[in-house]
Amino acid sequence: MLQKIFATGALLFTSVMAFSQIAAVTPTVKPDEVTSGSSNTSAVPPPVEKKPLLVISGSADAYYRYDFDKQPGNIRTSFTGTHNEFALGMASVKFEHNSGKVGAVLDIGFGQRAKDFAYTDDGITQAVKQLYITYTAKDWLKFTAGTWATHVGYELLDPQANRNYSMSYLFTNGPFSHTGLKADLTKGKHGVMVGVSNPTDYRKPPSGFINKKFFIAQYSYAASDNVKLYVNYVGGKNPDTSKGSQFDAVVTATINSKFGFGVNGTYSTVKPWDGVKNIDANEWYGAAVYLNADPLPWLGLTLRSEYFSDKDGVKGIGSSLFANTLSANFKVDGFILIPEFRIENAKDEIYLKSSGAPKKTAGSFILAAVYKF
Repeated sequence: MLQKIFATGALLFTSVMAFSQIAAVTPTVKPDEVTSGSSNTSAVPPPVEKKPLLVISGSADAYYRYDFDKQPGNIRTSFTGTHNEFALGMASVKFEHNSGKVGAVLDIGFGQRAKDFAYTDDGITQAVKQLYITYTAKDWLKFTAGTWATHVGYELLDPQANRNYSMSYLFTNGPFSHTGLKADLTKGKHGVMVGVSNPTDYRKPPSGFINKKFFIAQYSYAASDNVKLYVNYVGGKNPDTSKGSQFDAVVTATINSKFGFGVNGTYSTVKPWDGVKNIDANEWYGAAVYLNADPLPWLGLTLRSEYFSDKDGVKGIGSSLFANTLSANFKVDGFILIPEFRIENAKDEIYLKSSGAPKKTAGSFILAAVYKF
């Protein structure tokens, strides 16, 4: 286990060092010229722009998916488990209010994507993606209490925040959200987050099970405006008495206005409960590389290449696989049209042909429409 963690750390450290010298381009801003009717009259400073107390944003998305083997369950990632269907994704609205030191966020969503995200809830509370209050005690210290999206991983729930429409195995099997209390500290290029939360993805711990708290943490480092590193952790005792821990790291880099990339690596262990004690750990791990190109203002291309290993069957796959996803983003104002091809190859025959016979490969096509405001 230590060898895998050290190897992943070495890869990410090398990536940061290699690209930390990328120069951030800062445009020169010229001060406004003030014309005075008299040489004795002082220049009038421009009025201070007031930020709105309430900010509203949101999105809506829908998609069509075709599985090449006519098996909707072949590709086992979040939110797009359909075949030859038009489907609704999520209608989402986010309200943000800030009165200075204190702020609040209500982020709600309706649709299958929102329902799958809040899978531990029932009824109307499944519409709550995020609900939290913040208090900025100092310019370097902020507290957050409530429910918020996880810090772990590269991808996000909202489709407009990702360049691929389908999700990775790392996102699907990592945490979705946390409910608890956290503190964010910043100093120069460095940032630290520490917090205590309910078990992963639980807004309310289930009754009849143990109720232990999880520890969450993040260290961030901005090597420059264009290169950033995040090291993440989440761990604790699950309601079923198993012990889980996950180490995760993300590197993002912008080479220039047309090219950039991201790297995400994760390693997780689960120690099952045998009725007396937690026994030896089972593991799952993976890594993904995101290559982003924007040759034209209205066109973006992203290739996601992912390796995922669940040989111990912790996540129900019992094998390892490579998944490659190529997505185009055609953009007009707030509208994004995303055609996407995805091909997967597994070590074992974990997929099904249309006849029901097992096979080692799977593929699909998606056409998605996303609108953000």
